[in-house]
Amino acid sequence: MKRKKKPHDEHISEGWLIPYADLLTLLLALFIVLFASSNVDAVKLKAMSQSFSSVFNGGSGMITNSSLSTSQEEEDSKKTDARTKAQSYEIAELEKIKEEANDYIKQQKLEKDIKVEVTNEGLVFNIRDRALFSPAQADVKGDAIQIAQGMSNLLVKAGQRQIQVSGHTDNIPINTVQYPSNWELSAERAISFMRALQRNPKLTPKRFTVSGYGEYQPIASNDTESGRSQNRRVEVLIRPLIDIKAQNVLDETKVKP
Repeated sequence: MKRKKKPHDEHISEGWLIPYADLLTLLLALFIVLFASSNVDAVKLKAMSQSFSSVFNGGSGMITNSSLSTSQEEEDSKKTDARTKAQSYEIAELEKIKEEANDYIKQQKLEKDIKVEVTNEGLVFNIRDRALFSPAQADVKGDAIQIAQGMSNLLVKAGQRQIQVSGHTDNIPINTVQYPSNWELSAERAISFMRALQRNPKLTPKRFTVSGYGEYQPIASNDTESGRSQNRRVEVLIRPLIDIKAQNVLDETKVKP
């Protein structure tokens, strides 16, 4: 009589393992894509997408941190380069205005009263109060009107850049009916000079801001008359179109001797 085969003697097919493995792979890929889309930026997501495309088209399927970080570094590098070029261009434009300003100052023999320089804040005109005002007064009169007119022509060259006019005093108190303190005097002087600049119809008022700092932003010691004279000033700041505070950019654009 023929012996019957026992159940464990029969060979069980393992064909189901292949589709099961594919299903697990797809589920894993889906999970990683969902996780990546919620935690990484567009650059990293694009890199992951390319890696998965390689997987499903017969590639190695390896997604490495180095590929993601390299893509991010390249993107950051491009942004940095673009910003550096923009900063360099902006500083160069301000330097052009500075050169024209120095020519005007020299022609008008105002070297002792007006200084101009490019700083991290922008292009700054520093004007001694004696060139614009009578002592303890804020009215722009006489030759000061011509100074304001000449400066306004320089400010026109600044295009659409914002302009800030600020007034400063020394620390000697003032207490008059018109100016109860140095706050009022400094602010009124800034407003007065701003109005004198705006006589030029080419300057749009919306580009201007004005401020009075009183005695609280000195540039020299108030212990001497020479220092107090430097502190009594009006500053006109042409603000750059972009931030130029990066000191290395300023250094790179300086003209070498």
